[in-house]
Amino acid sequence: MSAAATAEVTVQQRPIVHRTRGSTHGAITRLVSPGDLGEVLKPFIFLDRFEVAAGGEPPRFGMHPHSGIATLTYLMSGQTAYEDTTGEHGARGVLPNGGVEWMMAGGGVWHTGAPENTERVLGFQLWVAMPPELELAEAHSIYLGPEGVPHVGPVRVLLGAYEGKVSPIPAPSNMTYLGVHLKAGETWRFVPPAGHTVAWAAVGEGTLTVPATLRTGDLAVFDDAGGAITFEAQTDTAFVLGSGVQHPHELFMGPYSVHTSEAALHRGQAGIRERAQLLRQQGRM
Repeated sequence: MSAAATAEVTVQQRPIVHRTRGSTHGAITRLVSPGDLGEVLKPFIFLDRFEVAAGGEPPRFGMHPHSGIATLTYLMSGQTAYEDTTGEHGARGVLPNGGVEWMMAGGGVWHTGAPENTERVLGFQLWVAMPPELELAEAHSIYLGPEGVPHVGPVRVLLGAYEGKVSPIPAPSNMTYLGVHLKAGETWRFVPPAGHTVAWAAVGEGTLTVPATLRTGDLAVFDDAGGAITFEAQTDTAFVLGSGVQHPHELFMGPYSVHTSEAALHRGQAGIRERAQLLRQQGRM
């Protein structure tokens, strides 16, 4: 092989096969749903980007249920209040800038949250599909401040592992989810672990080249060949990247729920109804 051919192989970039800007309703842009790109990107089956200006009107969700999935919320800016029904007494508090909320819904859970609009709020909420052995497990939640999220240079390890750093949140399957913050002119190269054929990136703010240009609000899906991806920041940029082994199970969907079978979906929805009854008895609904 000639030197020129060798150089060409060395710099070859993993191509983008799909890109989207999703659909925006108020402060929330839905980039991935289980019924569309979620089928391609599973175990990453849902992704919302949310942004509320300082003093703006934050979205109000109220108490709502989930089963069969886990949600991971990552705050790039600002803070949000949260409440859930995990454990004996539930959890409530405020997730700070740079914090991570993990809620494994299992056989049924209710939760709510609201951005605090004293400053700009920016972040992503991801849904992760669970394997059969976890989709009906006991619900639990983990809340990490920024000091609890492992860092490697510009990378925050939100789920899985990267460069020897491991998230304190147990990954339900073979996946990596990273928050990346680059200054203008910086370059970062991601080499996926062996077997990771799913890869995507979504830009919270800023402009990247990969070498195609990705701007604030863009999501790009990379091909399934498993090659490296090089990102170059044209401006100060914050984005998230997901990489993983394809979830091998069919998705069975209900309102707020995703499971691996019809039977598991019915059990999850029954768990949601049971917890709703408890919430009413406690005056929380």
